[in-house]
Amino acid sequence: MSEKRAVGDALEAATEHWLVAQGLRPLARQVRFRLGELDLVMLHGDVLVFVEVRYRAHAGHGDGIDSITRAKRGKLVRAASLFLQGHPRYANTPCRFDVVAASGALDAPQFEWIRDAFRVDG
Repeated sequence: MSEKRAVGDALEAATEHWLVAQGLRPLARQVRFRLGELDLVMLHGDVLVFVEVRYRAHAGHGDGIDSITRAKRGKLVRAASLFLQGHPRYANTPCRFDVVAASGALDAPQFEWIRDAFRVDG
């Protein structure tokens, strides 16, 4: 496993743990499709949440949310659609796309949770 992937895995696990403490329930992590990947899939009450985790060690590199381009949003939407196709029990569940921007030291990251970070039509 590459160092970058190991860092990503650890950060996604830390983010998932933090979101559980915020009241979300985990369903899946690192759901990979040919067209894209979902970092975390969770339930927040009765809402299915697709969580994109972004990390910036230093603020000078920009905010994590700034790195989610229109193309990246498209990949996330397509991956979410494929997830829903594979899990029909969630077909009528309200969904949203959240971003958790993590920053700082990897062993003690700071989290910024951006709920409903973008819309499928936007």
